[in-house]
Amino acid sequence: METTDAFVGLTCVDCGETFHAEAATHRCPDCDGILDPTYDYDRVGLTPETLDARPDGSMWRYDELLPFPAETAVSLGEGATPLVECPGLADAMGVGRVLLKDEGANPTGTFKDRGQAAAMTAAREHGASEVALNSAGNAGQAAAAYAARADLDAHVFLPSRAGFTQKAMTEVHGADLTVTDPVDGSSQIGDAGAAYAEAMADNPDWYSTKTFVTPYRHEGKKTMALELLAQLDWEAPEAVVYPTGGGVGLVGMHKAAREARELGWTDELVPMYAAQAAGCAPVVRAYESGADRHEPLADDEVDTACNGIAIPDPGASHLILETVRESDGGAVATTDREILDAAVDVARTEGLEVGATCAAAVSGAFALAESGEFGPDDTVVLLNTGAGNKDVDALRAHLGEREAAAAERDGV
Repeated sequence: METTDAFVGLTCVDCGETFHAEAATHRCPDCDGILDPTYDYDRVGLTPETLDARPDGSMWRYDELLPFPAETAVSLGEGATPLVECPGLADAMGVGRVLLKDEGANPTGTFKDRGQAAAMTAAREHGASEVALNSAGNAGQAAAAYAARADLDAHVFLPSRAGFTQKAMTEVHGADLTVTDPVDGSSQIGDAGAAYAEAMADNPDWYSTKTFVTPYRHEGKKTMALELLAQLDWEAPEAVVYPTGGGVGLVGMHKAAREARELGWTDELVPMYAAQAAGCAPVVRAYESGADRHEPLADDEVDTACNGIAIPDPGASHLILETVRESDGGAVATTDREILDAAVDVARTEGLEVGATCAAAVSGAFALAESGEFGPDDTVVLLNTGAGNKDVDALRAHLGEREAAAAERDGV
């Protein structure tokens, strides 16, 4: 494998053992824990000054803090997404600044591209020919695109509730798509996971790019925080509010914030806030109860239209909870109506297209502001993890319902 100078291997977050990246490809060989890429920070030949002189073309601008050098990357130009001022939201929220990090500008329209770029690079470096994962939707589409770029065959397992766009583009990119559907109706992410697990057992040569099975997806997504801090001249904001399902990006961003502090680029960690839908909020429940891990929800307990964060059993909730507590952040849940209203309001006041799922960050930030969590001079960053057109049916349907309710109130 061709790796960067500072990358030293993969360390298990559970048992603490470190393994060479060529020997350990996915979970810990000793305890089956989550592996995390580890670096010798004394060998990171990168500073904010050298970054200023470097083109801002993709997430691989930060390759000294990634396992693989830019020249070996499976890349579609992911990253380098804009950080957009939202003065209307700042006024409404009663804070100094609101900024929106728009991950909808990525090649397949979501932040999942960052994780799949890193994971697919690892797959190719390990000599894989076929990759596989289950997904709520967007990661499956991203995996199909990056597998095509890497000339790998992809097997994607999605629940029936995944969006039409994600299903269609997964097939357009040439992946083998399995949509799971139980007898009693719409299938959930757990059903897709069961089908994926069965297929993996039958095909042991397939290389997984599944969340927290590959060590590289959260590593690719940590570049969101590196970009954000660079865009803020390495001054940490008072809050990052993040729509949270599996929490891969949240965990990755917190790791990057710790690295930036370790390297002396920033003085403080970035407070991270997990935002969930009230109809599927296992992380928020665990946070509010003081637990270290979540209690899984049954599939029939999931009651939200926000597909991307409808994750009833996030396998790395202990890392999410560690992130929000260590960073002095928090967790918040809002209703589907509040989330969808927020997506429409952002589109109408700021002109930005926020995914229905992603708008949990917006409604969550308003709830946090109303509770007194933010001050009048604070800078609050909202992570729009995907483009609005990913959820166009949900957004348009909600808009119709909202307009009909308004007309009824007005006696029209």
